[in-house]
Amino acid sequence: MNTSSSSKTTNPDETAAAEDAATKDALGASPEADDSAAASDDLGEQAARDDAADDGIEDEDLEPDPFEAARHGVGAGAAAVVSAALGVVALTGAWTGRVAAERETLIGQIKTSGGGSAAQQISEIYGDAWHTTALVNGVFALLALLVGVVVLVRPAFGAPADRPQPAWVRAVALAGVALGVLGMLISVGMYFDLFVSLPSAGSPVGG
Repeated sequence: MNTSSSSKTTNPDETAAAEDAATKDALGASPEADDSAAASDDLGEQAARDDAADDGIEDEDLEPDPFEAARHGVGAGAAAVVSAALGVVALTGAWTGRVAAERETLIGQIKTSGGGSAAQQISEIYGDAWHTTALVNGVFALLALLVGVVVLVRPAFGAPADRPQPAWVRAVALAGVALGVLGMLISVGMYFDLFVSLPSAGSPVGG
């Protein structure tokens, strides 16, 4: 009877050791669980911030600033139009050329007012005015050519642009270059009397 009772009795030391081990396991597991939960929360917040940043970038890409798009190519477009306008002036003539020609005509009349041969009068009154007109038109043609070339080669120099040069700017600049070249050829021909020579004085009758 006494033997069975003693076998069923639990040792107090063993019970205390088991309780300490369980307590240590519980205490050791709790910080790890807390760390895992905190890490999961941090990852979730970071993912949310990344998603918000991605959404902002996509919105900016999908909706460009209309004012920035409107300002793109304004300077190059204006220069191209100026080039074409200068080319037209070189072909049709400008008021500056007419004024300069009239001035040369007046100077020629003054020089030949006291007398002079017919050839001298033709050269001083008509020839100088003709050559002055050709020179002024040639200056306008040269300016048209230079401005057009600068517009065309500008994208190759300096910082690269975000967008390519608009097609209409290149087209107008090419038109300015073509008009400038044509105006230069005509002006050179006029100045050196390649197209039409100056009138010549006829031989005196019965000389």
